[in-house]
This record gives sequence, C-alpha cells and structure tokens, in this order.
Amino acid sequence: MIEVPSAALLADQLAEHADFFSIGTNDLTQYTLAMDRCQPELAARMDGLHPAVLRMIAATTEGAARHGCWVGVCGALAGDPLAVPVLVGLGVTELSVDAGLVPGVKARVRTLSRADCRQRAGELLRLPSAAAVRDACRRYWPA
Repeated sequence: MIEVPSAALLADQLAEHADFFSIGTNDLTQYTLAMDRCQPELAARMDGLHPAVLRMIAATTEGAARHGCWVGVCGALAGDPLAVPVLVGLGVTELSVDAGLVPGVKARVRTLSRADCRQRAGELLRLPSAAAVRDACRRYWPA
C-alpha cells in the first residue's frame, strides 16, 4: 500500500521488492496535504486532485514502471469521474471502486485515449490547485 508521501517518493526502491502497488488515495491525500480528514473543518478542503497528491501518484507509477510493477488505486479518487482520466494518464492500471460505481467507471475508461490522458495529466501536475485541476479536467474530458 502506498499511503504516505515517503512511500510514494521511494516507490522505485520499494518496487524492487513488490509485485504491485495499491495507492490508498484517502490516506495519501490526508498525509500529503497535512489535513486530518476526521476534522470537519479540514475534511471539506481535502481533494485528491490537488497537484501535490497527483505528483505523489506520478512518483509511484514512475517508480513502479521501472520494475514492471502495476499500480492500482483504491479510495474515493478511483471512483471520481473527473479523476479517472487523470489516473489513467499518470499510469494507473487498475481502479478499485464500490460495486455500484463499476459500470460508470468502465464506461468512462472506454471513452479515453491513453495518449491524450498521458499528455494532459502531465499538464495538470503544473497547475496551482485542486480547483484548477478540476476545471481543466472538465474542459479536457467533459462528462
């Protein structure tokens, strides 16, 4: 499980000893943004599409790729329709979602071009905020 920034940043070393990674986006977001999701005033501001979180995911997928590991994502981000193209573009190969979300996520993935997702995901990493990422996602991949 990749749930803390230190694991994401060391993914290339950890991948030498793993067959796959699963990124727990709820914890990774909480720890990357230093916001306790159990605190109501902070929980509403947590967003897995924050560029810092996306950079942690990118570091994980890049490190895993060097050693032939596949990367899955579990947590709320995997079922977020705006996030699905971003995750595909960052090199995530599996999305673990609640059973009720599977048809929608599968339909969304079928409409995507991996090359387009990859190019645009790289652009999203340079944006200043989660709100900017969400706005760009709505423009790039209208639902």
